Amino acid sequence: MHLLIVEDDRVIADHIVSGLNRIGHSTTLARTGAEAIKACADRSHHAVILDRMLPDIDGMAVIDHVRASGDAVPVLMLSALGSVKNRIEGLRRGADDYLAKPFSIDELAARLDAIARRSPARPGKARIEIGLLQLDASSHRATYRGRTAVLNRKQYSLLAHLMGHADTIVTRAMLLEAVWSLSVSTTTTNIVESNMSRLRTALQDLGCDPIETQRGSGYVLRSDRCG
Repeated sequence: MHLLIVEDDRVIADHIVSGLNRIGHSTTLARTGAEAIKACADRSHHAVILDRMLPDIDGMAVIDHVRASGDAVPVLMLSALGSVKNRIEGLRRGADDYLAKPFSIDELAARLDAIARRSPARPGKARIEIGLLQLDASSHRATYRGRTAVLNRKQYSLLAHLMGHADTIVTRAMLLEAVWSLSVSTTTTNIVESNMSRLRTALQDLGCDPIETQRGSGYVLRSDRCG
């Protein structure tokens, strides 16, 4: 996943960045609330790790601004303020999870995975953009280099999930749960493969072929194939 980390404490920020990079995530670092708001406006992220106490504006104000802009990116709030009252306030203001400092990188990573799974079709904005490939949430239209295809609901959900997890392996089990609310134990993965085949054909008709099959694992949407 590509993660936005908003943390003004250099030691904590370096700890988070190095820990998450080590386990395979890519990161962008913002040290102020203003930088965080600009970073959210500039590109979509799979999730945001947001310090509550920042040098310019409070993390709560950052969430207010991001949510008011229509950005539904999952947010995990970090804070030394860890009382039940503080956690409830953060969650009610729009955070998807709240983790008190000090914390372990392993728990942070697990919580990020959890909020990403709960938000499979929340790319952060009404339009998802990876390179020149665009997906519009309201019309279910995929657009690439001026050519447009209207996707059905399942195709849209599959592409939204893959674009929301670009450059990361998404397993068939994850797609079954996210798109069909099914588990592997209740059905086969044939339904994923047949719908994925039709989605790939629709994208290829646009001149775009970004989805790669990882045999035995799942699928990866390669951002470098969307240029």
